[in-house]
Amino acid sequence: MSAFALTRRAALAATLASIASAAALARPAAARSRPAGGVRVDVGPLLENSGEPTAGWVANELPGAIAAALASSGQAGTPVSVRIDYVLLGPNSGGVSGSSPDQMIGEVTTDGVTRPLRAMTTYLPSSLDNVMMEQSNHRRVSQLVQAFAYWIAKGY
Repeated sequence: MSAFALTRRAALAATLASIASAAALARPAAARSRPAGGVRVDVGPLLENSGEPTAGWVANELPGAIAAALASSGQAGTPVSVRIDYVLLGPNSGGVSGSSPDQMIGEVTTDGVTRPLRAMTTYLPSSLDNVMMEQSNHRRVSQLVQAFAYWIAKGY
């Protein structure tokens, strides 16, 4: 396979992904955040701090991830309220060890008790990430969503 064919495929995939993202992000993040079971997610502060598309990704993915994590730990239906303040993505070039720390910071309310929560993941850069930056960042945010949901289900 020629390098040209691979480049055309990557360009086509990036174009299709950005069209799909644009359609999904046509509504504000707050309008897309739907409760999943007893899970409520507020991305208002994140929308102010990071903007779109980050807030939209979190609003779409976090309620379901929390509900699934709670269900897998035998806590299905537990009422949980979450506010996400920040999503911090490390540098795309990697840090000293070649990896970058990513963080999601917010607070979780369960049983009337509100506590802060910070979830961290590690990003290992790829040469394709510079070409497909939005897809790379979406993947990183999705990993943070999964980590945040995991810690909620574990009772952090």
